[in-house]
Amino acid sequence: MEDLMRFELELTGLKIEDPRGHSPETVGRLRQALTSGAPAVPDARRPGFFEIQAGDQVFYIHISPVTQRITLLATWSREPELEIARSA
Repeated sequence: MEDLMRFELELTGLKIEDPRGHSPETVGRLRQALTSGAPAVPDARRPGFFEIQAGDQVFYIHISPVTQRITLLATWSREPELEIARSA
């Protein structure tokens, strides 16, 4: 079973960097997911990188250990049928 984490973030001054230019709506959904405690799966190969699951959308982020800034790197739709196949 995958380890899920919940973030406890300082909500004042929450900085989300978006070097790939996602839409404001996408960044807003990530912000909402983070502030509401959405499940996060750490990347086993890359410290500080996480997949945030928010409904049918997944966000791939990095959290700087120095600045605590969040960088949105990618997003994609979660496919429920793949989740079912993985758990079988």
